[in-house]
Amino acid sequence: MRLLGLPWALALLAAAAASGPSAEPPDPASIFADLSPAELRAVRTFLMERPELGLSPSRGGPLAKNSLFLAELLPPEKRSALRFLERGGARPPREARVVLFFGAQAEPNVTELAVGPLPRPRAYRPLPLAAGRAVPFWARPMTRREYELLHEALAAAVAPLEPLLREATGFGFQNCSERCLTFSDVAPRGLGPGERRSWLVIQRFVEGFFLHPAGLEVLLDHRDPDPRRWAVLRLWYNGRYFGSVRELAESHARGALPLARLPEPPARRLFSSYEPRGRFPGGTRTEAHGAKVCEPQGRRYRLRGNRLEYGGWSLAFRLRSSAGLQLFDVRFGGERVAYELSVQEAIAFYGGHSPAAMQTKYMDAGWAMGASSYELARGVDCPETAAFLDAHHLLDADGPVRFPRALCVFELPTGVPLRRHFDSDFQGGFHFYAGLEGRALVLRTTSTVYNYDYIWDFLLYPNGVLEAKVHATGYIHATFYTPEGRRYGSRVHSHLLGNIHTHLVHYKVDLDVAGSGNSFETMDIRFENISNPWSAGARVVQPRLHREPRRREREAALPLGRPAPRYLLFSNPRRRNRWGHRRTFRLQLSSHAGPVLPRGWREERGVTWARYHLAVTRRHENEPSSSSIYSQNNPWDPPVTFESFIRDNETIEDQDLVAWVTVGFLHVPHAEDIPNTATPGNAVGFFLRPFNFFDEDPSVASRAPVIVRPLDPPACSRLQIRRWTPASPGPCVHPEPFSYNGTYRPL
Repeated sequence: MRLLGLPWALALLAAAAASGPSAEPPDPASIFADLSPAELRAVRTFLMERPELGLSPSRGGPLAKNSLFLAELLPPEKRSALRFLERGGARPPREARVVLFFGAQAEPNVTELAVGPLPRPRAYRPLPLAAGRAVPFWARPMTRREYELLHEALAAAVAPLEPLLREATGFGFQNCSERCLTFSDVAPRGLGPGERRSWLVIQRFVEGFFLHPAGLEVLLDHRDPDPRRWAVLRLWYNGRYFGSVRELAESHARGALPLARLPEPPARRLFSSYEPRGRFPGGTRTEAHGAKVCEPQGRRYRLRGNRLEYGGWSLAFRLRSSAGLQLFDVRFGGERVAYELSVQEAIAFYGGHSPAAMQTKYMDAGWAMGASSYELARGVDCPETAAFLDAHHLLDADGPVRFPRALCVFELPTGVPLRRHFDSDFQGGFHFYAGLEGRALVLRTTSTVYNYDYIWDFLLYPNGVLEAKVHATGYIHATFYTPEGRRYGSRVHSHLLGNIHTHLVHYKVDLDVAGSGNSFETMDIRFENISNPWSAGARVVQPRLHREPRRREREAALPLGRPAPRYLLFSNPRRRNRWGHRRTFRLQLSSHAGPVLPRGWREERGVTWARYHLAVTRRHENEPSSSSIYSQNNPWDPPVTFESFIRDNETIEDQDLVAWVTVGFLHVPHAEDIPNTATPGNAVGFFLRPFNFFDEDPSVASRAPVIVRPLDPPACSRLQIRRWTPASPGPCVHPEPFSYNGTYRPL
């Protein structure tokens, strides 16, 4: 069944469903809330009961079946959402975006549908993809069932290598009990469209197995839905290629194969574990608790469902299964600053000497990084004072799965004043001291996409500044060390190469600066050489402002290989502050991003957004995302190609604009990345800063400053101390002991 070809009449199915009155009107922010477990179940039940879809359970069974892969919220169109939020219009109907795998048909494909209205769905309709066609079945994301079959196929195929593996590693695939081998797969799965063949890195299954490659990599073709037709195409062992399992096994049997013998892993203090080892010089006490965050008078923010309020800020948020955190209706002082801020994609492109390393180009939306939001540890991942929220995903499962404590919210002392001044009298005294403590509210989640952990933050500051930040941590993607590998990274252990890679993250920022009609300009300085007006014959060299309005999309696409102008300004041309300036927000990048591939190279087509520090486009409903969950397995001809967003070169003056932001960094792994990459120095992001948007710093509304004035200058022996908070914050102790569960289970 090719659903995109179904007539609309078939897609809109009639079913009688009475709608009862609600007990109380829900918060307006709930139009952006993730689907509840009840809604996810209703969507699945509705689709499973449609005979024309012929759906089977997701778990178990063959790959050649029709199944539900993903269900998540389909956000309302912006126009209808604003009509409801601002003008009292009708509440937009809630709909689900679903991804269906149609494998049990002559032309298998992947199709997306909108299902609704919720909570009692009675119709579905096709969702057109940017390319206007169904996604080929070979480009679908991996499923748990395919991994199960892949493991079985791999273990069977390399059975003749069991003597080699046992001799070299002490581990195996057959009857291995606690000394088993496992694998990590890399992507994309081939060199061009139509392929689904994956390089598998064989590893010893110990704690931190990502750092324990066995020296063997296997190329396995699994394009056919029937695993009986899968086959090993090539192998790489300890720097040499082999055309078949038999060739490698015979080479070992003849004694012609140089074995890479791995040392026996210790029972304790394995180098890839977190167990403490060694001591700091100087006797620093690390057995005692360090500094903690506290809320002596209770929480200063409000969390109601998916609405978050803090100081002048208010916003709605969700955690979508496909790509992660998404903010909506972001306001300061009641005025909307942005309609949407969201993570779009995170990629890591590698280089190496082994085939798996040179093939690795991870695009993490294709691995459902939003649904990789596992439990946050109180006191480690978030302060003990944080509010924790669960997430529910329906991804590759036969019902909703609860991910406990997947998000957290907390107020954070920044450790530096938001602003301060000491006004010296230059005679040993002072006129006054004033300071305002630095605080920010943090909304956080994580994505553990196999080896890497991304920590995603949005921070709200009381002066109207918003920061988006991502920290990279977790295990490096490492391969087996060979001397040739040093050109592509660092040797970080006896048999381990940390491979060079570039991380890039893409964000969507749908700005509404004092309204939705905005313009974009860049600003920097140029030096001028002028006659000195107060000294005849002299010259003055000084900076002056250089403004450059960007009137069309091509002019507003700033290439990644060149420095971007330092001021990126979004303003409302019709609204001005008290001092006559356009009301403006500045986008400020914190990034060390560089290109990942030459422009136009094969896989680069799947990440054309990575060509730009920033690209500014007119907002269109049919351009909701810069990437897709299908780009990973089909980067050569992806259904979403970001370059098409700017190809028509539309005018962007006084329009509803979207800023597409790329941030990232080059990572050359080093010995200190063992056992894990640490967060300091591995964070990138951007700020949204008011730039003549207000008449003054809006944090003057805070009641947290301290002002000290001498009553008897210049002696300064009697002081007036003014503050608007209690003189003492009180005790700062959280009585609950540490607890952690770590499970995520179907409901």
